[in-house]
Amino acid sequence: MSEFWYTEKQTPNIGITLKISDIIHSEESEFQKVDVIETNQFGTMLVLDGMVMTTDKDEFVYHEMISHVAMNTHPNPKKVLVVGGGDGGAIREIIKYPSVVKAVLAEIDGRVIEVSKKYLPDIAAGLADPRVDVQVIDGIKHVQDLKDEYDIILVDSTEPIGPAEGLFAKTFYQSIYESLKEDGIMVAQTESPFFNNDLITRVFKDIESLFPITKLYLAHIPTYPSGVWSFTMGSKKYDPLQVPQEQLKTTNTKYYTPEIHKSVFALPKFVADLLK
Repeated sequence: MSEFWYTEKQTPNIGITLKISDIIHSEESEFQKVDVIETNQFGTMLVLDGMVMTTDKDEFVYHEMISHVAMNTHPNPKKVLVVGGGDGGAIREIIKYPSVVKAVLAEIDGRVIEVSKKYLPDIAAGLADPRVDVQVIDGIKHVQDLKDEYDIILVDSTEPIGPAEGLFAKTFYQSIYESLKEDGIMVAQTESPFFNNDLITRVFKDIESLFPITKLYLAHIPTYPSGVWSFTMGSKKYDPLQVPQEQLKTTNTKYYTPEIHKSVFALPKFVADLLK
């Protein structure tokens, strides 16, 4: 009996290979190749331009960790922006907070949104919430146009190539700073400390040059390159390590906990050295 396998070459020297049972969907959108694959180990998987974006089984780690650390650091987040994140997972986590009045999704590729709604409904479920404003727009231009608008901005981007390349630029972080309110917080996904050393160093220094409080934290995501993933937070006022314990909430999460909130900032030495 034939077996079918999917391989993503994560670097020129390493890849991840998964046994698959079906290719559910495949198309070329205006911006990228969009595939949905059924895998034996991780369930349904969204792939953009040959890169794993999310899967049924491990998506909760990424979506909880890009969202809840900032949402619990800010004492009263009301208006939140997600740049990218067309699968809807970060939005799903944001709207768990009753304080949120409006959550804006700025995704440049509308096909990612529609494909996620159809084939990853549990991840995209939050997009139907009446507090969510889904906009198929360029997130870079969106933050350039709006000043002093958001409490929290999350940069839920793909890899730093193609349509997402500008989401790792200092000019973009400057626009985010200006689009945040006077006590705003941003979080960006910043790739693997094993494979993206130069990017992590550059992005951290760029954000550190703009925000008085800048910190990097880690989470473990098995389908992402190396399985160890970084997020960089820039905060105008609130320090995630100084949040009162009673402010930390566990809103129906599977990975994030009040203990995780602070422990993820304890970095291995080789990662801490990237930030010097």
